[in-house]
Amino acid sequence: MGKFSSDASKLLEFVGGRENIRAVSHCVTRMRFVLGDESKADIDKIETLGSAKGTFTQGGQFQVIIGNDVQEFYNEFIKIAGIEGVSKEQVKSDAKSNQTWLQRLMGNLGEIFAPLIPALICGGLILGFRNVIDSIAMFENGTKTLVQISQFWSGVDSFLWLIGEAVFHFLPVGICWSITKKMGTSQILGIILGITLVSPQLLNAYSVASTAAKDIPVWDFGFAQVQMIGYQAQVIPAMMAGFTLVYLEKFFRKVSPEAISMIIVPFFSLVPAVIVAHTVVGPIGWVIGNFISDVVYGGLTSNFGWLFATLFGFVYAPLVITGLHHMTNAIDMQLVSMFKGTILWPMIALSNIAQGSSVLAMIVLQKKNEKAQQVSIPACISCYLGVTEPALFGVNLKYMFPFVCGMIGSAIAATFSVATGTMATSVGVGGIPGILSIIPKYMGNFAIAMIIAIVIPFVLTYIVGKKKLTDKDLGIETDIIDNEKFVSPMTGKLIKIEDVEDQVFATKAMGDGFAIELTDSDVLAPVSGEIVMTFPTKHAYGLRGNNGVEILIHLGMDTVQLEGKGFESFVKVGEYIKQGDKLAKVDIAYIKEHGKSIVSPVIFTSGEKISILKENCNIKKLETEIIKID
Repeated sequence: MGKFSSDASKLLEFVGGRENIRAVSHCVTRMRFVLGDESKADIDKIETLGSAKGTFTQGGQFQVIIGNDVQEFYNEFIKIAGIEGVSKEQVKSDAKSNQTWLQRLMGNLGEIFAPLIPALICGGLILGFRNVIDSIAMFENGTKTLVQISQFWSGVDSFLWLIGEAVFHFLPVGICWSITKKMGTSQILGIILGITLVSPQLLNAYSVASTAAKDIPVWDFGFAQVQMIGYQAQVIPAMMAGFTLVYLEKFFRKVSPEAISMIIVPFFSLVPAVIVAHTVVGPIGWVIGNFISDVVYGGLTSNFGWLFATLFGFVYAPLVITGLHHMTNAIDMQLVSMFKGTILWPMIALSNIAQGSSVLAMIVLQKKNEKAQQVSIPACISCYLGVTEPALFGVNLKYMFPFVCGMIGSAIAATFSVATGTMATSVGVGGIPGILSIIPKYMGNFAIAMIIAIVIPFVLTYIVGKKKLTDKDLGIETDIIDNEKFVSPMTGKLIKIEDVEDQVFATKAMGDGFAIELTDSDVLAPVSGEIVMTFPTKHAYGLRGNNGVEILIHLGMDTVQLEGKGFESFVKVGEYIKQGDKLAKVDIAYIKEHGKSIVSPVIFTSGEKISILKENCNIKKLETEIIKID
């Protein structure tokens, strides 16, 4: 038996068995399943496994967080399950059948930009650093920049522009390459197409607005002229051109004879794609890109910019769950190409920070819950560094209120960011290090916005968590069959269960317990736990304590016949209650007037054996040392 054999066997059962698994793989910390029917996965049972640190569903995949031992766990799982694992790419492919068309569209968009993100982040940091050394006058009484007083830093500034230009001006090359890679066509043709969009012989896209129409160079074909305009840093034209190439290549690959496909496919795919790019989709994409940028920028800088910012800040985290957030990468880059910066990206970084701050509050609240810490601490760190999925799915969505508190903090921080005109040079690390991508004159504003995004979600989550989290969530050990923990739920005379009139209770058919002949109307929770049953007639309540022991409190005998009259209920099924919370109130006089007994059994329906310590004596509600477990 391996280290994880037991948990692996149970996980196989809890995900619905071998027949419910369509594909399985793993990443650095998680098992990734594509399930035939996700409703068959018993999340509650999975999360009781010692090896499992949480579950979530994203992109059609059911994922179980294992941690650093995931490779060993995975090996034992596929051995026990008798199935072969597949690659992450195959799992992603299979998972798409579980997605809506919109999820698939956003997923594809995300996969196109994902390979470009490292370069974009690097370029953003470089531009941010260059802005610090060549734009902020920090020397000679605030009159000169570091570049102006140092030849070394002047050389560094000039050298770094080489990388910045490669990332942003030649971005269409990366986009066309990524599209062909994603769609399974010839990547080299995508690279060449991208180069034709940014070739030095073309008029630079940044110069078009300042160049008279008559001075724009053209290709003159006699019967027609085509303007020689480049699409440096343009996103939408590059995407449209890339997909044009992809579908041309797929078409000609399908219709071309195998013997000459090596000649026909590249030529008849690339040449028409370049023509279409510069005559049709390029100009159309330029208009679409500018329109989107103008709308977003205009909305953010209008009199109602604060409203747009508040809404965007509030809903960005939910967009991450749906995958719709991938669209923001294209919008950000379009804003950068038009306005030399983006107002949108700082809000995204603030949303990530806000969700991380909610997790930080959960870490403080659950400091005694070792299992929760194993998930929350890495999730918080990754969230502050811009990777939000572990925080969202492993912590915040599990409890929901941290997620909402993070959304509120994000909305307030985003409102401040936009109100102060905070702008980034480009996308960067979507968390606390993101301040390095902010244009220097706005760094102070962004720092204040970060404080808002840290403090508000933390405080809100902490306050709400103190009220909502159970002892089990907090990692507080409670043994409800314990003289110091179990308390009397009612005031009255303590009676042996064998002495009650109702033989169902007296014979212990439902379980062992005791009874109380009421002298006070209040009925309180004897333990902390969950309400699992209430009768419509309000005379009976089922509780499940934090350690799983189940208790039935039955108020009076044959009181079901009163149809709820004489009883007032204060709880509902599924509600978590703390020890001493009021469950119900009994009108003792009304019960007696209608000829019903007020002897109320307390039964341990989960099978515990009980001994009474104070037989036939009067006890008070919340009194301890009334029973013990044999």
